Amino acid sequence: MLEMTREDFEELVGEALDRIPVELTRLMDNVAVFVEDEPTDGDGDLLGLYEGTPLTERGEWYAGVLPDRITIYRGPTLRMCDTREQAVEETEITVVHEIAHHFGIDDERLHALGYG
Repeated sequence: MLEMTREDFEELVGEALDRIPVELTRLMDNVAVFVEDEPTDGDGDLLGLYEGTPLTERGEWYAGVLPDRITIYRGPTLRMCDTREQAVEETEITVVHEIAHHFGIDDERLHALGYG
């Protein structure tokens, strides 16, 4: 297990977000990204979670709603990594995975693309 402060992990998440192409980040709408230490449901293997309405499912009714929420979990990520390089890679995969859900891409397609 890799040891890393919350601040350092938040920086990793920020760096992963910075690597998302501008063309995609411009399309993201009403979404916020958070870092939490552990999932609240007790699933110690969950690296990230997307909660919201994907862009592909929004219609005329979509107005005045709270932002979609992407949460990246520090504890599970660090437990599966032995090096900082592994944490960087795993964090980037998780960030891309959860953003893809915002765009309506399902887990099956993400696994096929290597973001499972």
